[in-house]
Amino acid sequence: MIPWKNMLIGAVILGFFVSIGTALVSLTYLGTADRIQENQRLGLMRGLNQLLDPDSYNNAPEEDVLHVNHALLGNERGHAVYRARKDGDPVALALRATAPDGYAGDIELLIGIRYNGEVTGVRVIAHRETPGLGDGIDERRSDWIHSFEGRSLDDPSEERWRVKKDGGVFDQFTGATVTPRAVVHAVRNALRYYHLHREALYAPTPGTIEE
Repeated sequence: MIPWKNMLIGAVILGFFVSIGTALVSLTYLGTADRIQENQRLGLMRGLNQLLDPDSYNNAPEEDVLHVNHALLGNERGHAVYRARKDGDPVALALRATAPDGYAGDIELLIGIRYNGEVTGVRVIAHRETPGLGDGIDERRSDWIHSFEGRSLDDPSEERWRVKKDGGVFDQFTGATVTPRAVVHAVRNALRYYHLHREALYAPTPGTIEE
């Protein structure tokens, strides 16, 4: 039979190592969370610079921000819209959206749209898709994401806003259809949202659209 003193010492030692382990996990999480947040910020700024032609506007889109909330944008937690204007007139915007049905979870997107509804481009802000397969949505991995440039809700027609495997016009990846399918659907839905709310999205006063 183990003396109670030995049991007490064992419990203290066990508690000590559990505390150390918990602290290490917490520190790792905090460090990772900060790194993820910084990567998303850098991705956002890089995307804005790529999607909004700096010669076409003379305001500061990163400060002319509207927050919107709609299921067509992938979830209802809210998304930011960065508006570009020339002498006060609307030129284009960069709209954040989420593809909630990626293979490994949410895919965060930044979608550039000209005032006439034409896509200037799409960039992936954050994702957790499989390296070597689904990560082809990342501009640093392939040119696939550029296939949206110049497209609109009418080009192609809405029923053709699909990957080729589903009867659409957009390529899928070899061995990975779920990821590009999710992105195509998200961009199409963002264009639907833009078509329905264009004037409200360019309202002069920054604020929030709740629906």
